Amino acid sequence: MLTTTSTATAMIIGASSQLSQALARQLSEQNVSLVLFVPEADQLTEFCQTLPGEVTVYPLSIGQPERLIEQLTTAWEQHNGAHLVIVNTGVNHYDATLPWPIEQHIIDVNVRGFAAISNCIFKLMCQQGYGQLAAINSIAGQRGGPNVAYHASKAFAVNYLQGLCMHAQRLKLPITISDIQLGLFDKAMLLNTAFLLSPIDKVAKQILTALKKGKRRVYVTKRWRVVAWMNRLLPEYIYNTRHWKPRKKTK
Repeated sequence: MLTTTSTATAMIIGASSQLSQALARQLSEQNVSLVLFVPEADQLTEFCQTLPGEVTVYPLSIGQPERLIEQLTTAWEQHNGAHLVIVNTGVNHYDATLPWPIEQHIIDVNVRGFAAISNCIFKLMCQQGYGQLAAINSIAGQRGGPNVAYHASKAFAVNYLQGLCMHAQRLKLPITISDIQLGLFDKAMLLNTAFLLSPIDKVAKQILTALKKGKRRVYVTKRWRVVAWMNRLLPEYIYNTRHWKPRKKTK
């Protein structure tokens, strides 16, 4: 479980999004040393200058699992490990015609990349003897959906995290695995839907509060807990016949 002492170190893998940066800012304000990973390290230069605490940025080769593992391991060794690692590398694209290049990209990042990151960090935490691995996930993983690969990839993440949790218990190690289930946050960001889109700072605060409590799974924002419960219970004949409004093509 994360502490907020001056010696705490947190890694955010996939730090280019608004949510990741909100998490980074709130952690930095709590005197947590940050290690951030993004595809191009230079893209965070300006952002890092606004943070009050110590921060280091590393490149992230999300599409190359072997290279990715090397990058994470090197940074881990240089910083003598970490108390908390937040994984936020998911991508979400949608095309009703289901072109394979888009499906493949989602699978490469959300499945292969996610698994490589989680596997690597978990084993490093096992060597360290403790830690908390948290992943930004989505309630979209509960059931299949029109965004086929995305929904399936989130279901993969749910089960992968549960498997790691079982391993930690089997090894009797104080390693916490936290599954952060966002309520259609990616879709809201993509469509800029005010009804679905909660304030970024509020989302980040609820996530960090749950992590400090060592939550195994948490729904953010809290109202989505009820929605997730109803979504699981919805009969197939109703769930599978819902009408989805076609998205307007961007110019």
